[in-house]
Amino acid sequence: MSLIEIVQLDKLPVEELKKSPVDPSITAQVSDIISTVINFGDQALFDYTSRFDKVQIDSIRVPVEKLQDAEKKISSGTRSIVEGALQNIRNFHRKQLSQSWNEQESNGTVLGEIVRPLDRVGIYIPGGKAFYPSSLIMNAVPAQIANVPSIAVTSPPGENGYPHELVLGICSLLGIYEVHAVGGAQAVAALAYGTESITPVCKITGPGNRFVAEAKRQVFGIVGIDSVAGPSEILILHDDPSVPVEFIVRDLLTQAEHDEEARSVLVTTQEQVALAVQKRIDELVPILPRNEIITKSLQKYGRIILVDTLDIGIDIVNTIAPEHLELLVCDEKRLEDIRNAGAIFVGRWSTETVGDYFAGPNHTIPTGGAARYGSPLSVRDFQKHSSYIKYSKEKLFQEGESIATFAELEELHAHAAAVRERLTKE
Repeated sequence: MSLIEIVQLDKLPVEELKKSPVDPSITAQVSDIISTVINFGDQALFDYTSRFDKVQIDSIRVPVEKLQDAEKKISSGTRSIVEGALQNIRNFHRKQLSQSWNEQESNGTVLGEIVRPLDRVGIYIPGGKAFYPSSLIMNAVPAQIANVPSIAVTSPPGENGYPHELVLGICSLLGIYEVHAVGGAQAVAALAYGTESITPVCKITGPGNRFVAEAKRQVFGIVGIDSVAGPSEILILHDDPSVPVEFIVRDLLTQAEHDEEARSVLVTTQEQVALAVQKRIDELVPILPRNEIITKSLQKYGRIILVDTLDIGIDIVNTIAPEHLELLVCDEKRLEDIRNAGAIFVGRWSTETVGDYFAGPNHTIPTGGAARYGSPLSVRDFQKHSSYIKYSKEKLFQEGESIATFAELEELHAHAAAVRERLTKE
């Protein structure tokens, strides 16, 4: 039996590929964790860290000296790579910065928007099965470009009681010195509600497991969140027989190695390519690092979908609305037909990996079909917009009766009276 199944379109319920299973037990567990953190603060964080991470800690906050020491330990080669990525990511995100604006009419009325950064944000960086310094960069850089004055990072501690050393070192490199050695749903609760050690934030961003995602969902409204992220996804849309099979195989595996719930899908018009991809995956996966994770991911959620035409393939893309979409097609103008995708990689040289680390666009991208209405993380996520209205007397006298009458259409007579009271004053 092959690791990845080849199916015809009429045999696959496409909607199935968008859905993540809902586990009521996780909802209940997370609710209990949040309540415990609210009631017991730091002590709850100590207890949950011991229980879930198997680490005894006596302090939540990582000392600044530890961060600075970790930065000094970054090798010159690694530092050069990180700084190159930072340059690209900063250059891209600077173009997203919104500015306040207003327009003044001849009668003196001024309308506009006031744009300000959020006061304080929390960034969650996973630990455990893998650590993600790249996610730290992708979340911190847009917040810094937005001029958020206070940024807190949380990440689970390892055996030494601290988050991964490279995460700590990059925090120092970025000038972020508030780092807390706590992970899981309890970290999200602490960021949202605060504890003795952690001041509440206005918004929480960053990826995490199902417990973290559920915690973000439950605290939304108390704080803002970037999204309720699900498992990683890649969909490759293909009709170009000249693209090497090895390129396709390697790109499918980029997501499968994340975790057992990741989705890796190839949609192709080429039956021979489908068979070759399937064969090569069966050969390659057993000898790869993380092969157990990849195998489970591909068997549960991997698919090679054969379609008769590229038009059908595009319909599948727009239905699934994948997190990552690779277009390996003969006619790249078909990009115009793609309505729903988080990040789009065009052409054989644009492997998804370049977007994860170096190209510049953010790799925090909507999953689970959320690209139908959502967008990748950006500087705009760390800014808030206030509308600005300064009506002149002339403008109010010109439009006031219409405004008052509109209010009365909704039977809101106090609204109408507030306008008419002014119309009687000269």
